[in-house]
Parts: sequence; C-alpha cells; structure tokens
Amino acid sequence: MRRTMTTRATVRHHPHDDAPDTAAAFRRLTALPACPEREALRDEIVEAWLPMADRLAGRFRSRGESFDDLRQVAALGLVKAVDRYDSELGNAFESYAVPTITGEIKRHFRDHMWTLHVPRRVQELRNRVRYASQDLSGTTPGRRPTVTEIAEHAHLSEEDVRTGQEALESFSALSLDAELPGSDDGYSLGDALGAPDPALDTVVDREAVKERLAELPERERAILYMRFFDDRTQSSIAEELGISQMHVSRLISRCCGRVREQVMRDQEE
Repeated sequence: MRRTMTTRATVRHHPHDDAPDTAAAFRRLTALPACPEREALRDEIVEAWLPMADRLAGRFRSRGESFDDLRQVAALGLVKAVDRYDSELGNAFESYAVPTITGEIKRHFRDHMWTLHVPRRVQELRNRVRYASQDLSGTTPGRRPTVTEIAEHAHLSEEDVRTGQEALESFSALSLDAELPGSDDGYSLGDALGAPDPALDTVVDREAVKERLAELPERERAILYMRFFDDRTQSSIAEELGISQMHVSRLISRCCGRVREQVMRDQEE
C-alpha cells in the first residue's frame, strides 16, 4: 500500500506556522522514477503548499488583477518550484519556492497586464515610485508627495520619478472613444486625431509626370496649368488664348493622352 504524506506542522521553525513538513516526501520524490506513484506524490506536495501560494498571491491583489487569476499564476509557480527543487542541496523548500512563485506573479504582470510593451526598467521605476508615494502619503496629509520628496525617499533622480509617474497612468490603454478630460461636449480622443491628407495620393503621380510635362510645348503646358492647377474652365482658357473652347478641350485630351502613354512606357522600361 502506498504511504501517505504527513502535512501537519512540526516543531521546526518556519516563516509561517502552517508550513507543511515535506522534507521526507521530497526525498521520496527524488528517489522515485517516472511512474503513477511519483505523479501522485508530486500532486500531494503541491496541494500541501497551496496555502502558501495563495498567501503570496494575496500580496498582489490590489494591482488590478482578479485574485482568482493571481491564485492560478501562483499555483503554476508552485508547480515549477516543486519540479525544480533539489532536496539534496540542503535548503528548505520554502526558501526556494517563495522567490519562484513571486517571480512567476511578477512576470504575469509584466507580460500580460500591460496593454502596451513597457521596458522592464520603466516598470521597476513605476513600482518604486508607487511604493514611495504610498509610504509618504501618511507624512504629507492633505497633499500628494512632491517629485523631490519621492526622489529622496526612493533614492531616485527626479527625472526617473517623472518617468515612473508617467508609467503609473500607462498600465492600460485609453479607448479612442473615451471623452477627454474637461470636455463637456463629448469630445473624444478619436476626434483629436488627424486624418491622412488626400493630396498625398497625388504625390507619386505628380512626380511621375513632371519630366514629361516639361517636354510639352509652352502653350500646352500653360493650358494644363490653368486647367488643373488654377482650376479654370475651358471657356475662360479659350477666351484668354483667343481660341475656341472645343480646341482647348482637344488640346487637353491630346496632351493628357500623350503624357499618360509616355509615363506608362517609362514604367515598363
């Protein structure tokens, strides 16, 4: 019959009174080959240490993530700690598991909670500024701590404090439909964004025909300029040049056709 693992607290000193004594279980786990008995023993060890994982997850419950999700992340870190722990090194499992689980939770915040990618240095500055602000809030009643006060308390430069303060507001992205602060008419961030200039679509075309337009006779160039740049009517152009409106129309069509053919030929070459 398979032996069961004892999980009650012993007289050995632990950081927490409910820390289970799993030293013998880890020695058995190391000695067992891959088999159902080993998997069952591993599961028992993980279950015994779950209260500690939940306690570590609780330290991060005020940071915008649900506690259930934090517990799952902490449990994953616990499983990794159990799989990687080497009992033969002589160190207590708890001393190895706590930083492993805490690191897993911090990686979760770093990799999954930020809407935009933020460099790790900025994330660390954000945390140091946040902790310093919390520490100083009790010493500066009625007002927020200044940048200088936070810098002195956190041993940071004032520039780093400002960077951390900006990151405090950058944990999640602002919707383009969100109303801008101080706006009384529903003016949103999306309304403040510019739009592509439609003239940009004609830049390539203008550059493509520039050389061929320069090769046209002076009168044809003048007609095209007045028609397409001055936006004048064919009748006004005809009146200025002393020719018929029909003749202006034929010249415009002939010039445009010639330039088009030359540009298409240039592109094929």
